[in-house]
Amino acid sequence: MASGWGITGKKGRCYDFWLDFSECFSRCKEPRDCAPFREDYFECLHHGKEYSRRNAVYKEKQRQLREAARKEKEAGEGDHHS
Repeated sequence: MASGWGITGKKGRCYDFWLDFSECFSRCKEPRDCAPFREDYFECLHHGKEYSRRNAVYKEKQRQLREAARKEKEAGEGDHHS
């Protein structure tokens, strides 16, 4: 990764994040000062936050669909008892 070359022979997708993190780390007094750069670099590599967000959106959508189906079923049952 540090070379900057990706598998296609072009600049790697996370290389710019690596540069920012590397530059910060080389001139900081405390490693924790570079935490935001490290976080950005790791997010670029692993997409952890992106996947968590997608998962949360998917779960909420499924919950809404179940709720709508439940309400529809209850409304349908109410019509038959009239």
